[in-house]
Amino acid sequence: MTTGQRLLTRNVMDEASLQAESALRLAVAALSGHLKRYEPLPALIADDPDMKELVRRPDDAVLRGQANTYLKAINALLKSSDIYIMTMDGVTIAASNHDGPASFVGENFSYRPYFQEAAAGQQSRFYALGTTSAKRGYYFASPIHVDGIVRGVIVFKVDIDSIEASWRGGEYKILVSDPEGIIFMTGSPGWLYSSVLPLTTERLERTTASRRYSDAVLKELPITRSQFDAHQLVTVPTNGVFREYLERSDYMIDAGWNVSVLLDTGSIHSQARTMQIAILLSLCLMFLLLAVVIQRRARLEERMLMQVEAQAELERRVDERTADLARVNSQLRQTQADLIQAGKLAGLGQMSAALSHEFNQPLAAAKTYADSAAMLIDRERVGEARENLTRISGLIDRMASISRHLRNFARKPNEKLAAVALEDVVHDTLEIISARLSTADAELIINIAPGLPPVHGGSVRLQQVLVNLLSNACDAVEGLENRTIHLDGRRDGDRIVIEIGDRGPGVPPAITERIFDPFFTTKGVGRGLGLGLSISYNIIKDFGGSLTVGPRDGGGALFRIELVVAEPVSEAAE
Repeated sequence: MTTGQRLLTRNVMDEASLQAESALRLAVAALSGHLKRYEPLPALIADDPDMKELVRRPDDAVLRGQANTYLKAINALLKSSDIYIMTMDGVTIAASNHDGPASFVGENFSYRPYFQEAAAGQQSRFYALGTTSAKRGYYFASPIHVDGIVRGVIVFKVDIDSIEASWRGGEYKILVSDPEGIIFMTGSPGWLYSSVLPLTTERLERTTASRRYSDAVLKELPITRSQFDAHQLVTVPTNGVFREYLERSDYMIDAGWNVSVLLDTGSIHSQARTMQIAILLSLCLMFLLLAVVIQRRARLEERMLMQVEAQAELERRVDERTADLARVNSQLRQTQADLIQAGKLAGLGQMSAALSHEFNQPLAAAKTYADSAAMLIDRERVGEARENLTRISGLIDRMASISRHLRNFARKPNEKLAAVALEDVVHDTLEIISARLSTADAELIINIAPGLPPVHGGSVRLQQVLVNLLSNACDAVEGLENRTIHLDGRRDGDRIVIEIGDRGPGVPPAITERIFDPFFTTKGVGRGLGLGLSISYNIIKDFGGSLTVGPRDGGGALFRIELVVAEPVSEAAE
């Protein structure tokens, strides 16, 4: 390879490496977001009194039947793969697939690491190929405590085949390997259950002990590694032919996975050669133009025709490259929309415990009113019984309102930008955030100036921004003496200003510039994806507004949203 070819190849490879890095970040974010949707759910269901009673009396056939029905309904609602409960000896006593051909009921999974860790009182996660179902999945396990003692284990199995299917046929080859180097997710089926590391005796023994891949045949993938400047290259057999790829990798700490993105260097070398040809053509054109001046004028038309053809070829390649970039941008926009949805669902997951409490309180009250109404009717005190029924109806309306707002919040928005009433958005936001305010024991003071005009935006996405900011404010003041949160709205010229302030620790100046970056978070592990503020920032930007943060007078943080006043719509005369 000449010096010129090497220089061109390096420039093209630098650009390709940046694109591969973006694809890697999106793949890791999609995997992480998908798993975090289910992570808090086992512990939540483990607190259900019926589940505790089942592990206390595992031989009760009635309890088993009720648990089977409940787990099957929950599994269908959450779209997980399987949910099942085991006693301390590892035997499955209830499962969502109890009536299927590959039922887990009666199966013993005590050899699985996720059972052993959960039985020891820990929250556990594990990836494996099912020994009964022969289906791959990611397992979340949680202990079931009864009177302070672990009496059983509940397990969620999550299917990740849908993510793997989206990787097939794309420009990049994506693969995920476990701590032993064995590939268990890839868009190239021929690489599945191959090891990118030597299959030593120790690695095989650890894999066999956990039966991670059941009876699957493990093999080493013949990989040759090399470098081109600072870029890592690998040569891997693909469809019987060894091909060279540019590799970018990232390690998912929580899952213990290594995610790699491979880009065929054939396209890189081809593009470098194309650039070299274009440069040579340009030089040739210069010499040809000089020759036209010196040589006979009779050849001028022929030389000009060659120049036109070369220009047309160059323009065609530019058009093809522009189309490729437009296609990639379209994919990036779709991925951004998926991340926004993942952030919303992750937020709902984090509020799940509070929402459960919000539903359980009116249910308990309705049960009490119903029991007392029956007694009042028996005593012919019909008027007082009717009052109890009226209270029950009010409680049902309250739960239906909360459910309706949660459903609207979780739905992917397809709305166009339009005039949005701020008061209506704040009202809908309170229906969702009230449970979080209650668990944080925080007081929300709302001061919206009367008569504010509508703002330019989308109601569902603006509601998502307010939920994100108010949830963060609850996190900031939880456990403090002053747990007051303020939400103010006023007009400032042709803008509507919304301010959310708290008396928490505030935002240090050192991270103010980074706080709206994707995946940046100051919360602990498992308490957020680091996407909420980034998503909120981009939503407000799409509305033509701005989102900023600064210190609040007297201490705390103050988030300021500026939105454009919606233009009035004039009605055409008939």
